[in-house]
Amino acid sequence: MGCGGGLAGYGSAVVVWNGVKGIYERLIGENKRKHQQKIRLAKALCKNIEASMYNRRWRSNGLEMDTSILKRPLLLAAGLGVHEVVEEIIKSSPDAVLFLNEKNHNAFHLAIINRHEGVFNIISEMSCHKHLLLMFDNDFGNNILHLAGKLAPPYQLSRIPGAALQMQRELQWFKQVEKIALPKFTEDTNSDEKTPAMVFAEEHQSLVKEGEKWMKDAATSCSVATALIATVVFAAAITVPGGNNNAGQPNFYKEKAFTIFSIADAISLFSSIAAIFMFLSILTARYAEADFLYALPKRLILGLFMLFLSVTAMMVTFGSTVYLVFCEKKEIWVSALLIGSAALPVSVFAYSQFPLLVDLIISTYGPSIFRK
Repeated sequence: MGCGGGLAGYGSAVVVWNGVKGIYERLIGENKRKHQQKIRLAKALCKNIEASMYNRRWRSNGLEMDTSILKRPLLLAAGLGVHEVVEEIIKSSPDAVLFLNEKNHNAFHLAIINRHEGVFNIISEMSCHKHLLLMFDNDFGNNILHLAGKLAPPYQLSRIPGAALQMQRELQWFKQVEKIALPKFTEDTNSDEKTPAMVFAEEHQSLVKEGEKWMKDAATSCSVATALIATVVFAAAITVPGGNNNAGQPNFYKEKAFTIFSIADAISLFSSIAAIFMFLSILTARYAEADFLYALPKRLILGLFMLFLSVTAMMVTFGSTVYLVFCEKKEIWVSALLIGSAALPVSVFAYSQFPLLVDLIISTYGPSIFRK
């Protein structure tokens, strides 16, 4: 009876799982179909316009009348970040990138304002009118650098974990637009008599404060753990397992486990001290805007890496001590149990902190989002 109930419960669980899986697959398939439909619609629209331009006689107002149909789809796709549609429209009609909306924003402006790197990359690489797009100003006299200095929309910022990484991404956008903009744009003022740097500082003032708080909280929490580790491994270094003989030598100095203990304890002590210095440098940083680009993330990466190394070495030190003092027979199952026990806290630490470390490394040293 119990076996039958267990099988029935298992069967019900399988049915529920298959149902959830089927719903999930249908949702993904539906989203893919909608996405492909948008692309096919854009291709069909562009082909019809091309055919109409070839079939009609060339008139001065003919091209304008045909390509004006592309204005709303292009600007809407650029604002929403649908780069496939933007690509199809630019392929069929390169002049369409010159269309402006009611605020005198073209597709390039909308890609920068809404932080859509896909649209930005496509227009940068494909458009033969990129130099003209850079010259446009909006109704308030903002050039392309002023627009890059504006704060990103909240839905774009929420995609990036942590205020410090959000500030880093904003700096990456501003620096990238600065590379392609004319040198005089950095000194141009808008209708409010503000340069792009002034706009960036004003718009990101609150984000800088949030990033500073986020960095200091992370450094403070990690420095407490690191200081505790340094205290423990220092005490272990001066109190060797098994004590010393009459000559002052450790009783276990000929054991391989004692060599492992000595090396691991030294690594843990040195790496924890280095991590403390890294976290201290974060706490005492000046927190200028430019520091969020490389200086602060690099210090946090080094601090987290040194902390992970010190935790791992400390567990190896502890396992070696237990093995030397309490395991006389040196059985294999004892070694396996020690390794598993030591791996548990290391795994918990890696599970909780490794995603942050990966995000920091990718955002700072990974491939740029501004590429073909």
